[in-house]
Amino acid sequence: MPPPSDIVKVAIEWPGANAQLIEIDQKKPLASIIREVCDGWSLSGSEQFALRYADGPQLYITEQSRSEMKNGSILRLAISPMRAARQLLERIQSHGIDARLEALKELAKLSADPTFATEFINMEGLATLARLVESGTHFGEMLAFTLTAFLELMDHGIVSWDLISVSFIKQIAGYVNQPMVDVSILQRSLAILESMVLNSHSLYQRVAQEITVAQLIAHLQVSNQEIQTYAIALINALFLKTPEDRRQEMASTLAQKHLRGIILNHIIRGNRPVKAEMAHQLYVLQVLTFNLLEERMMTKMDPNDQTQREIIFELRRIAFEGDSDPGGTEKRKAVYTKDYKMLGFTVSDVCSFCCHHKR
Repeated sequence: MPPPSDIVKVAIEWPGANAQLIEIDQKKPLASIIREVCDGWSLSGSEQFALRYADGPQLYITEQSRSEMKNGSILRLAISPMRAARQLLERIQSHGIDARLEALKELAKLSADPTFATEFINMEGLATLARLVESGTHFGEMLAFTLTAFLELMDHGIVSWDLISVSFIKQIAGYVNQPMVDVSILQRSLAILESMVLNSHSLYQRVAQEITVAQLIAHLQVSNQEIQTYAIALINALFLKTPEDRRQEMASTLAQKHLRGIILNHIIRGNRPVKAEMAHQLYVLQVLTFNLLEERMMTKMDPNDQTQREIIFELRRIAFEGDSDPGGTEKRKAVYTKDYKMLGFTVSDVCSFCCHHKR
């Protein structure tokens, strides 16, 4: 009898039948366990079946992932990933619109599973989805599910983003640049473009040619925070991949488009709280912007330059406005020294400021 640590007690479901409560020996081949489950329901061709979780993402169980099964798990007997991929691919290429839509809905859900994704991609399924997008004949729900499935499949890293065609990029960019487009399509299009930029230098160049910063900023002025988040994420991706000698130029463009004011008025001061992902994207944008100021920040001040001294004095006044006058010269000098250190200046800088500070 196998040790208790090798036994997992689970329930397995099959439509129209009572669930089987079984003990799975983790040392036993998964194919043998599936065969026994099929025999329990008098199902032939056990090689055409697989086990999936009934809850959550409903992932397929493989020899590699079976160790994650816990006592009390609810599983489902389902058609194998290969069989499911083949059937969905056939339905997607059918002429019936309703059948194709239902297939794309199911595909969008199954594509998150790496086991299924591998089988579907091996059958040239990804190329089929790309052609559907490039054709420009899909709209609404059908297009949204197509884009969802495409992004899920690509996120597994099985296929390189470099294989994406120029016509596909143009079509996706077109959805972002359109003044009126379905929210679900816009969201997925922004996400796909972000992945292209982050995962391929050559695609960054293509996307940068198709997408304008002005159009992305326009998407920040909508009421949908999810769209705003994806737009900021794409701006960050473009910023990050822009060659260093051109980043200052992009920062200037963002400044000319009043990005800071738009973020303040339409996101931070909006009527809803800023969600965690949006906060993260705003932080990334802030870091990328501040990084451009590093060289200027590290430039030493000329203590003999009256204009520079006036700016530093004004900075301290704004930062500590309202503080009472400390009194005597030595006490004032000590307070100024403490203030400038709190603002991040070095000891040598502080000495220069204090020596030249107006009395």
